[in-house]
Amino acid sequence: MFILGNLFIAIGNVLDILLSIYMWVIIIAALVSWVNPDPYNPIVRFLYGVTEPVLRPIRRRLGIFGGIDFSPLIVILAILFTRYFLVNSLIELGYKLKGGVL
Repeated sequence: MFILGNLFIAIGNVLDILLSIYMWVIIIAALVSWVNPDPYNPIVRFLYGVTEPVLRPIRRRLGIFGGIDFSPLIVILAILFTRYFLVNSLIELGYKLKGGVL
């Protein structure tokens, strides 16, 4: 049963790292959008290509209030909720399956 526990711990840790990286990508994309970047820059294209599929549906439903786009904030809050709820639950389940205590 310890192998299944290690699997859940590993999935939880990898998911935590991926969510952290994606959160920083969203923060960087939001900061870059303030300076009116060159849309043909490869870094800007990468940032928009990675973040727009997630931000666009939220932007469509939420709208823009007074010129301020709150969609990055909503996505960051969802990422934090996922990290604190799902990831911690996976890691805790992994430790319980191993028979250990956190």
